[in-house]
Formats: sequence, C-alpha cells, structure tokens
Amino acid sequence: MSREANSKPRIGVPYRTRKEELTGDFAKIEKYISAVRRAGGEPVVISLGLSSAHLDRLAQTLDALLLPGSPADVEPSRFRAARHPKAADPDPDRERTDFALLEHSLAGQKPVLAICYGIQSLSVYLGGTLVQDIPSELSTSIEHDGDDEKGQLEAFHSAQIDPESRLAKLATAGEVRVNSSHHQSVLDPGRNLRIVSRAPDGVVEAVEWTDNANWVMGVQWHPERMIEDDLLAKALFRDLVTAAAARKSFARA
Repeated sequence: MSREANSKPRIGVPYRTRKEELTGDFAKIEKYISAVRRAGGEPVVISLGLSSAHLDRLAQTLDALLLPGSPADVEPSRFRAARHPKAADPDPDRERTDFALLEHSLAGQKPVLAICYGIQSLSVYLGGTLVQDIPSELSTSIEHDGDDEKGQLEAFHSAQIDPESRLAKLATAGEVRVNSSHHQSVLDPGRNLRIVSRAPDGVVEAVEWTDNANWVMGVQWHPERMIEDDLLAKALFRDLVTAAAARKSFARA
C-alpha cells in the first residue's frame, strides 16, 4: 500500500446483503465505493460473514462507517413490531454486522453516514421504529419506491431541510430534490437522533446525531447514485471523509 493510500481515512462499507457477497454481485456496492474514493477516502469493503472477533479487529482499523442501502428489511422484532405482510425478508448477517460496527463507531466517536436501509438500521439500533410499508400505511401521492433494481425509472421528490441542521450547511437551499427508492422509513428516530428533513408527505428523509460533536448522519435517499451532478451528494461524501480524517488525526495525537 502506498504512503498516499495509507494516509487516507479508512471508511468501512459492509456488503449490502450476504447473498450479493456470496454470488459476487458487486454492481450496487460499487457505487458507494466509488463515491468514497471520489471524496478522498479509502473504502474498506466488509464481509457479512466475519466472526465477532474478526469484525471487532477490523472495526478498530476504521476511521468512519458508511452503511449502504439493501433490498432487505430490518427484522421488525428488533423494533417491537409484528412483521407487515409486505415487508421484505431480513438479512440477519447484515443486521449483525451493522449493529456491531455501529456499537464500535458510536462508542469511539467515529463518523457514520447511513443511507436508505442504513438510516433504518441506524435508527433501529438506537431503539427507533419504522414504517414497514409506506404505500399501505400512509396516505400519500408521492412515489417513494421508484427502484432501478426492478428496472424502473428512479422516482424523485422534494425534501425540506431544517435550517439549523448540519445537513443544511451542506445544501445550497432549504429545499432539495432527492431520489427515492424505498418502501420503509424511520417512524420514531432512535435515541440521540433528531429528524432534520422530511418529504412533503411527512416521510422522514434525514436524521442527525445530537449526543456529542460526532458526525453521524442518516439519509433516506441515495446520494451515491447522484454523485455525478448533485452538489449535496458530493458534499455529503466529502464531509464524511473530512470528518473521518479529523477523527484519524485526533486518534494519532
């Protein structure tokens, strides 16, 4: 490894699903890896099959965590709910890996960016609850589940950002246009998280950490798919890497 690569902050990125990992389906996670690289970080892809001890050792080497999206849904018993008929199957290996990495990252005040499934995983880990199926549980005319994984065109809608939030400092306006590819969302945010963005129908679009100065942000949309031409998407990954670099320098001091 070159000195330049070694100086970059290491951003852990778990596989989206155990199935994708085992079948070598790298297409979707590559978007996250590319976004981290473009922002100046060193992506570290994390297997969902590691033992607890191996995962703990790897976590010690990371400077930040990026939780990607997933076609799975979080096991509803984790947020004290019965499974909705339209909920997708959970991925126990992804949940186990996410929760172990979140435990380490939050305890060590390492930055976290949680995207789509990731924001849901983050919130549930912290005791929050989820809307399990937006179309059947909420009365809304907004299309949230435009999904390129199904060969459909991606859906887009506006999102209002809290002007007092960290996210607002990265955005160029108080209202932004985001892509949308999900049928679940945060209902009650977990402890030490606050809602900082909503869609026009009230669906939660972003949360932020309130407990200390750590950089922890969850967004329901997919900035890794917008990285080419969206200023907020670029700013999110750039700010994550900047926070990770600062955490790395602090740890070395």
